[in-house]
Formats: sequence, C-alpha cells, structure tokens
Amino acid sequence: MNTRAAVLCAAAVVVVAAGTCAAGPAAAGTSSTVRAPAKIAWKACGTESRPTLQCASLKVPLDHREPGGEKITLALSRVPHTAKTFQGPLLVNPGGPGGSGTSLAGYVASALPKAVAAQYDVIGFDPRGVGKSTPALKCRPNHFAAVRPDSVPSTEAIERANLDRARAFAESCAKKHARVLPFIDTKSTVRDMDLIRAALGAPKINYFGYSYGTYLGAVYAKLFPERVRRLVLDSVVDPTGVWYEDNLTQDLAFNDRHRALMAWIAKHDTAYGLGKDPARVEARWYAMRAALARKPAGGRVGASELEDTFLPGGYYDGYWPYLADAFAAYAKKKDTGPLVKAYETFGAVDASGDNGYSVYTAVQCRDAYWPRDWDEWRTDNWSTHTKAPFMTWNNAWYNAPCAFWPTRRLGPVDISNGKLPPVLLFQATDDAATPYEGGAMVHALLRGSSLVVERGGGNHGITLSGNSCLDKHLTAYLTDGTVPRGTGSVDAECKAQPEPKPLGSKVGSRTAHGTILHGMLGFRG
Repeated sequence: MNTRAAVLCAAAVVVVAAGTCAAGPAAAGTSSTVRAPAKIAWKACGTESRPTLQCASLKVPLDHREPGGEKITLALSRVPHTAKTFQGPLLVNPGGPGGSGTSLAGYVASALPKAVAAQYDVIGFDPRGVGKSTPALKCRPNHFAAVRPDSVPSTEAIERANLDRARAFAESCAKKHARVLPFIDTKSTVRDMDLIRAALGAPKINYFGYSYGTYLGAVYAKLFPERVRRLVLDSVVDPTGVWYEDNLTQDLAFNDRHRALMAWIAKHDTAYGLGKDPARVEARWYAMRAALARKPAGGRVGASELEDTFLPGGYYDGYWPYLADAFAAYAKKKDTGPLVKAYETFGAVDASGDNGYSVYTAVQCRDAYWPRDWDEWRTDNWSTHTKAPFMTWNNAWYNAPCAFWPTRRLGPVDISNGKLPPVLLFQATDDAATPYEGGAMVHALLRGSSLVVERGGGNHGITLSGNSCLDKHLTAYLTDGTVPRGTGSVDAECKAQPEPKPLGSKVGSRTAHGTILHGMLGFRG
C-alpha cells in the first residue's frame, strides 16, 4: 500500500511545487536522443477467455543515457483493434510499483464497451524488472514466508528483529541486482514507455493507469506532453508526498477503512455475532491480534500476518464478507481454519509477490529521499500509530529497506502541467491506498483536467468495477475525448456502489466481479 513514487527535492518531506529535482542517471536525455527501436513482432498468445491476445518483447537500454549500451527486455501484450476507426495505442498499467501489466490489457479490453475497445490497440507491459520482463528482480525470495516478528515494536528485541529483516532485504538486493538497481525507477520506466510508443509507430499514446500507474502516467505527461493524446488516472497518487509522507498519510486512511469494516460487521451482527457496537467489534479484533501474537493460527498466521490478511479489505469491500467469516470463526470458536484460508487467499505472498515486492522497494527507494536516521522513522511511526494502530507499523516495515537502500536517491518529479489535452481523473472519497487528497492535488496540478468523484466510495481502482456512472464518463472520454466540466473543485460526482452483503444472504457479495481487477492492482500501491 505504501506506494507513492518520488520523494522530494531536498528532504524527506518536501512538497513538490517548484521545479523538477536534478535527476541523475535515469533523467538525462529524452527518447529523441535514442535510436528508434525495431518494430514490435507480435505473436498469438490467446487464452480461452482472451482469444485475441498477442504477446511480444522489446529491448530497451538499461541506462537511457547510453542507448547503444546494455539492453534489457520488456514483456508486452496487446489486444488489437478491430474497428475501422482506430484511435491508436492505449497503454495500461495496474500500479504497484511492481504490478504486472501484461494481463491487464485483456481485462481492460473485455471490460470496456466493445465498440470503444475495438477502436484501440490495448497495450499491456511488464515494467522493467517486473514479471516476464528480463532481468526480473527477486531480491530475497520467501521474505514473507515464515511467521514474522510482531509488527508493533513494543520491545527493543522486536524492533531489532524487524530492522534486521529490512536490512537483510536491502543487502540481498544490492548483492543480487547491483548492476540494475540504479536504473529501476519511475523516470526510466517512463522512457521505456516512450520507446514502446516509438516501436508501435505511434506519434502519441493514450494512457490508462491505476494507483501508482497514475504517477507513472503523470510523469510521462510531464516529460513528453506533446506525445499524450488521452490520459486517464484512476485512484490518484499524491505526487507531493512521494513516498515517505504518502505512506504515513496512507496509515491514517487505512485505519479509517478498517474501522468501516468493523462497523459493517457490527451492522450485520445477525450474521457474525460479534456485537452491534463497532467499538466492541474492533476491540475483539485487537484481542484476536494479541492472541495470534502469542500463538499463530496453524503455525502460519501471527499478528503481522493477520494485518496482511485484513489489509486487502481496505482496498476492496467485496472481500469483507470473507474476512468477517474468518474473524467470527476464530473469535467465537477459536477455529483457525477459515483464518488460515483467508491468509492464503488475501495475505500470503507467492513467487510473483516476491518479484512485485522487490520492484516495489527498488522503485520507491530509488525514486525518493528516505530518512537514513532510524530515529526519525521511529518517532514518526509511533506518533502515527497512536492515531492509526491498524497497520502503521506493518507499513513502516514494508518500506523500511529504504532506510538501508544501496542506490543514490533521485528527487521527485513536479508533475504540474499546462501543456496537455483534457485529462480525466477518477477518485473515491474514502480510498485508503491513495487518499482523496491525491486526486484533488493532481486535479490542481494538471491544468484543464476533470475530476470525477465517487462520493462515499472506499474502494481502490474504481472504474471498470461495476459502477455504471463512473464508466459512463470513461466511455465518453475514450470515445471522443469528452470530459465533464463542473463549476467547483469537482467536475462530476457518482454515488458509491452498495456495500456487500454477508455471504449467506440472498444478495450475496460483489467479490467475484471485483476480484479480477483488484488482484491485478497489487496491494501496497
């Protein structure tokens, strides 16, 4: 969740308002100084559900300052256009950083209205270091496999154990990937995107990004404004807090979202029997956490893993019925089976998660200025923990390798821009992963942009997830560039979707519809 990408120009908490910071290796030059890449050779790689999907690869410079030097390979996917009217490539990114985008192309192409999708080549790509791109980062496999120390460092020994894990991860990354780590960052990925554009033979791109993908798109637009045709940013990162400050802000928002889950469980006390008072339900959740810290469920789910399990509920409320069932089974019967299953479904990290986390840390730690003094982390996170105990320290340890990261840090990008065609932004008011302020900030920084708000919504990645009002605006924009224009700070509002129902109800949950997209978005970003 911790995922904002580009911290300040001078300290760990600067607001990006002046100019873009001096860059470093990845910032020199533009794609105009690089030879045009070879044309992409697409091959059929369709599946039963995505029969027209095509795959390819593209070689790009490891270091964009040396276009003739060492190359790395990006994995690409495409659902080609079928309509006579062709509006060009639509590049898509699911966020992270570290999320694989090759499967997102098929999802977007199938979720958009057929008449709209048919007008675009929907292009997915695994950013450098990710998934099927090579080399793919995997700094310390199974970093999350065993029961971890309690995330809350209530003793010096617990803090030391967590610090040792964070330092070991950074050291392992330095040892295994020293050659490429200085080039795993947002600006380098943006330059890769422009080489994809060139290889596609397109003078301009259309772009659709979620979560961290909104920062990626905004940085592309800053570096190459004349090459942007249409730009859709959904669940928008606050570029003025990248990344340290954004993560602290995120902690507060996730705590609010966790309490919304507790209130939902209390509302459905008939189904769960955990109490009708949200505060009482929350107290029982923390009692469960304390019990798991003493004795992990099934030898697998301790206090930290419990947080991992419930964290996805902050991204998508369709998971709430499953989490509530597991909570009730443990709290009322000490039945650990449903909780272990929920952890395996929502919280456990697999091989792709190892890769995603490795790229996540590489990008975040390289992009931004992080405090090197652990005392600063300790002070800030204890202060936030007093207000937001749900996941503040879990989030801190997720990002803690940045305190020991081996590469020099770049500064953030000032994404403010007055040179773009109309840009369309989507933001839920109660989004925890990318709080509302991020959407409002980017709306102010991108002159002429339009902001569509899902009022009362708390999910992350809100278009193409069942809200017809939001999708109406997305469809109009991708059809002919139409954006809503309001008179205030918000250009259009849509009502949030109804909350899910317990699994035993006749209505049931919305989980099945949303799992595909929210699984792609990648938690922590």
